This record gives sequence, C-alpha cells and structure tokens, in this order.
Amino acid sequence: MAALARYHRNQGRHVRVFKTGPDFIDPMIHEQASGNPVYQLDLWMVGESQSKQLLFEAALEADLILIEGVMGLYDGEPSSADLAVCFGVPVAAVIDASAMAQTFGAIASGLASYRPEMEFAGVIANRVASEGHGEMLQQSIASQSHWLGSLPRAEDITLPERHLGLYQAADIDDLDKKLDAAAELIGLTPMARLPKPVSFTLFREQVVSPLLQGQRIAVAKDPAFSFVYRANLDLLTAMGAEITFFSPLEDNALPVADSVYLPGGYPELYLSQLSANQEMKLAINEHCQSGKPMVAECGGMLYLLETLTDKMGNSGDMAGVIPASASIQKRLAGLGAQAADLGSGELRGHTFHYSSFDKAPSFELYATRHPRGTEGEGVLKNDGLVASYVHWYFPSNPQAAADLFLQNDAQPKSGQ
Repeated sequence: MAALARYHRNQGRHVRVFKTGPDFIDPMIHEQASGNPVYQLDLWMVGESQSKQLLFEAALEADLILIEGVMGLYDGEPSSADLAVCFGVPVAAVIDASAMAQTFGAIASGLASYRPEMEFAGVIANRVASEGHGEMLQQSIASQSHWLGSLPRAEDITLPERHLGLYQAADIDDLDKKLDAAAELIGLTPMARLPKPVSFTLFREQVVSPLLQGQRIAVAKDPAFSFVYRANLDLLTAMGAEITFFSPLEDNALPVADSVYLPGGYPELYLSQLSANQEMKLAINEHCQSGKPMVAECGGMLYLLETLTDKMGNSGDMAGVIPASASIQKRLAGLGAQAADLGSGELRGHTFHYSSFDKAPSFELYATRHPRGTEGEGVLKNDGLVASYVHWYFPSNPQAAADLFLQNDAQPKSGQ
C-alpha cells in the first residue's frame, strides 16, 4: 500500500490513504508515503456514516484513494470485505507467494468468488522469488484480467518489525529510500494505471458541539507515546479544546493545562529515560492529586504504574500514580474491538498489547468485547483519572469523549 501511494504521489497525483480498522503504525508510514493525513475506516468503531463522510471529503480533493485492509480479506466482524461491499470499492488482494506455485491461482479464485456481491479487481503477488516464479504465478490465474502484477522478495523494500508490528516511520532511517525503490517496482506493473472511478455520496455531516470550549488539553507526544488517532485530536479541537503537546521523555514539566491525555506507544523501549525523568513523574502525580482529568490508554496507562518490566527483564520505576505493575510478554496478551459505558454512553475502541499485569489495580468497570459481548479490559476510573488498555476512538461518542476531559463541576448542565 505504501509503495502504491508513493508511486502515484511521485507521478504528481494527490493521494489519500485510509486504514481499515484500528491501527497506528501503518498510518504513520502511509502518511510519509502519500504526504497526506491518514484516517481509519471501520463499520463498527468509526461507523458507517462517519466512514462515508471521510471518503466523501477525501474524494473532493484526491486523484486516488487507497484503502488498506486489515488481516485477511474476510476475517473479522466487520471484515475488510464488508467495508468494500458497503462502499462499492473494488478489492485488490495481496497474496504472499513466497512458498507457493499454482496454489496461488486457487487462492485467488477463492477470494474472487467467495462473496459474489464484492467487486474483485485482481490479485497482487508479493515476495516473488524470480521472474520465472512470477510467470508461473500469473499463468495460474483463471482470468488474466485479474493479474495486477508482483513485487519481489528484496531487502531494499522490506520494512523492519518488532513486537507490536512494524517500526514507526520516524524510527526507519531509510524509509523514503525504501518507499521510492518499491514505487519504481510498482511502475513496472498494471498497478501503475489508475483504477476506474468510484463515486461517493455525502451521507450525513456530523455537527460537533463546543463541549470543550476554553479547555486546554496537554497531549503526550514523543517516540514513547505516539499511538493516537488523528480523528481524536481533530474532534477535541472541533469541540473547542486547545491542544498542546509535551514529551514525558524530554520535558521536565507539564504545560499549563486543564487535563492530560497519555496515548499508547512504546514506553517499554524507553524505561531508563522515563524512569530518570523525576520532574515529569512528579508533575504527573501533582496533576492527578489535584483531581484534574487525565486519560491514559495502554502505554500511557503503563507509564502511570509503579514499575514496568521489558521482555528482557529490565525494570523501570514509572510515575507511581496507579498501585500496580506490568511486564512485557513474549506472546500477545490482548487484541480486539471493545467498548465501555464510562458514564455518558458507549465509547468504542480497541486493545492490542503484549504486556500484562504482575499486580493489577482495582478496576471500577470492564469493557465489553465486540462482537462476542464477553468481559474485556478493565477500566480504572476515579478522581478524574480514566486508564485502561483500551485505545478509545473519540468520534464514536463525542459527548462521552468530552466528559473524559472535564472535571465534574465543569461539565455543562443539561440544556446549556
């Protein structure tokens, strides 16, 4: 997807990329590849009406809209295929062909026919070993019109990975070089051509109330805390809040603010630096003790614990706001869509983490897993603090999102 975005951007086109489902790292790479902001599309977390609105707004300015799927084409409820059918978007399926020959054609045929109502544009072979291997794969396709080309298995276009997925864009020194190299390969395939046009209609433009007018929100933003939806910050601003950023890694004081937002990220990679910044930890504690609102998601919550241990067994003293500790595990400890009623209706989001509690805090309530309806992540909610492994998607309930950042005596009364 990043290679496609960079190729068409290099041709002088205005490219907009969307990511299906909850994700933070892929959008960072797509933003660098396309030069434009990236937002989520999801029929449950974002909602059909908001997703349609985002696509409509993008279509007003873009020459090309690319939507990256999530997991397998038909995996999940809702799936990438559900989204494609809902919006009438043709699907190009990417298949890792590194260990297959004619089976490639069988898989492509199954993907194309599994849901007849979905428009199947074709298939892309990835990690192809040689020119001969590519020809074999192409010949296995029943309809040659479905062949969209291939990309080779090559180190110069491979992106590095770690436990939460790919490295963040800012951590890949030669990312632009890799993107340009991959873009050149796209230029040799049918993917260099623009697909046929798709029309999007205005569904319902969301009217945002100034629920946070006059409020100043300090948002953590640095390599340790960078997993935040662009749509979350857009909504807070649209509701009247003034956003100011700070770094728990580098700064020794909080900015003057009414509330603090600690998004997720990689605090386990910066244990010594976070632990050594005593001034920031003291400022975080003083903010919480004052009763001012603080929202902490996943890695942001881990920073508020007493200690955090990485997967190598190294521990660091964190802010100590929450009497609990956690360790990074070798296996995934939490994954999936979740929602919770925090007092103003259901707020939706997702969870994805490799850490688990060594000593868990006392939770006031629990989220609910979608679509199973079973008990999900715990939510700590008291004295202005809301902390959980859940990454909240604020536009799913603007009122509930606003209430997270308002003190009880600052919340607007009914009818005002």
